Amino acid sequence: MSDLWGALAEEIAGHTQNYLDGLTRVAGGEGGDAIWSLLLVEVAQVSLAGAKLGANQDVILSGNYEPPLSEDPDIDGVRTALAERLDAVDDYAEVFDPYKDTSVTPYRLSDDLTAVAADLVHGLRHYRAGRPAEALWWWQYSYFNTWGNHAGAAMRALQALAAHSRLDVAEEATTV
Repeated sequence: MSDLWGALAEEIAGHTQNYLDGLTRVAGGEGGDAIWSLLLVEVAQVSLAGAKLGANQDVILSGNYEPPLSEDPDIDGVRTALAERLDAVDDYAEVFDPYKDTSVTPYRLSDDLTAVAADLVHGLRHYRAGRPAEALWWWQYSYFNTWGNHAGAAMRALQALAAHSRLDVAEEATTV
């Protein structure tokens, strides 16, 4: 593996860990009134990592083979906690593919955020097992296949929530 690929794998692993840590903290109750903004930052940062994966040439594994891993950790507890915290704003509408399928599809922020986490965890496990090429391959493949879409949809929903929380305020009474 080239130094360039190794550096990219290290960078993506860092973004991945930051996203997982941030998501876990928010699911655990941190963030208070700033929950939308915190989640927006987490999703935006990991989306930057995804964009870097998308801008690079395809990562091709030797023998086109992904070494097996044991079962990925269950993150349903994080999803459930996020669903409870997001409650009234968890459900939203999204266009899945603006070029091929323009119908509106129901989404859930808690599902999107944890779908991203699940794909990132899988790649992080390869990275920590000393297989950075496999980690990059997985992160890139799953970015195009699943987590990139979920992150993009979640980012649009979170940006809308942050905007509404700032812009949809009652006019302040003014005195002359």
